[in-house]
Amino acid sequence: MAVTVEAVRPGGGLVTARPRAGSATARRLGRWAAIYVPVVVASTFVTFLLGSLSNANPAASVLGDNATPQDIVRINHVLGLDQPLLVQYGRWVSRALQGDLGVSYFTQIPVSTSIGQRLPVDLSLAVLAISLALLVGGATGALAAVRSGSWIDRGVTWVCSAGSTVPAFVVGIGLVVVFSVTFKLLPSSGYVGLTDDPVGWLEHIALPAVALSIEPGIWVARQLRTALVDVLDQNYVTGAVVRGLSGRRILFVHALRNAAGPAITVLGYYVPVIIGGTVVTETVFSLPGLGQLVLNSATSRDVPVVQGILLVTSALVIASNLFVNAALGWLRPGVNR
Repeated sequence: MAVTVEAVRPGGGLVTARPRAGSATARRLGRWAAIYVPVVVASTFVTFLLGSLSNANPAASVLGDNATPQDIVRINHVLGLDQPLLVQYGRWVSRALQGDLGVSYFTQIPVSTSIGQRLPVDLSLAVLAISLALLVGGATGALAAVRSGSWIDRGVTWVCSAGSTVPAFVVGIGLVVVFSVTFKLLPSSGYVGLTDDPVGWLEHIALPAVALSIEPGIWVARQLRTALVDVLDQNYVTGAVVRGLSGRRILFVHALRNAAGPAITVLGYYVPVIIGGTVVTETVFSLPGLGQLVLNSATSRDVPVVQGILLVTSALVIASNLFVNAALGWLRPGVNR
């Protein structure tokens, strides 16, 4: 609980001291823990429960069609599948915390190894798409706000309205037709690791990243434009103009910081959308990412792989939400104290 300190001002009156920044940070961390710890527990339990409720028979998958009932009972005992559900869940969580997500039923490859090989594709794709959405959408929204009511503002509004109706996979196909088939500037499929060939990595990841960045970029532009128009009408901005501050300083130092909150929030909302959208995008561009892995694993009922991918995806979404909340706290330090 925050403690308010009151002191007597010379000449009379009370002065109320604000709580220290450290206590505000501790309260914010406490609120985050109260929200995200139950979310983590619930997400891991639901992830495990989905695998347990599936119709897949792990023992039969491991032994093949020639498995006898006695062999199936023996393998179930070895895998611990004859234990109560909560015991299995506790063992699975304990191993997951140590980096052990189990072994694929069919390939016998550790799930953590398979995810580790494909996760860089999704991370690089998501980071580049979010960066493009933030940079292009932020610049477009700021320009529309500064030129509010002009033909630039109306043009940005029209483009955003039209672009929001086009799905990412349609944008991806259009990019392939234009840049790969027509002009042959960029490859239409495949992937090269960033550490192996940075230029080749950028060439292969550019089109899918642009396809995924369109929708979040549009919403960033919309939110920033609306918030920035409102901020630029505030009295403190008028006072800064009267004091002779340059328009560039008013915009970048004062106005943008106060107007960026809604745009950052909507960008955080689109992180799971981008991660989920990689399934379709990877299909269009033939990228060897988690989307293709989870699709193939779900088709073949490879439960450990599906569970591992769902767990990693949940962790990425929760981490992105924590990052967004931290960014909002930095932008607006007086909020939520």
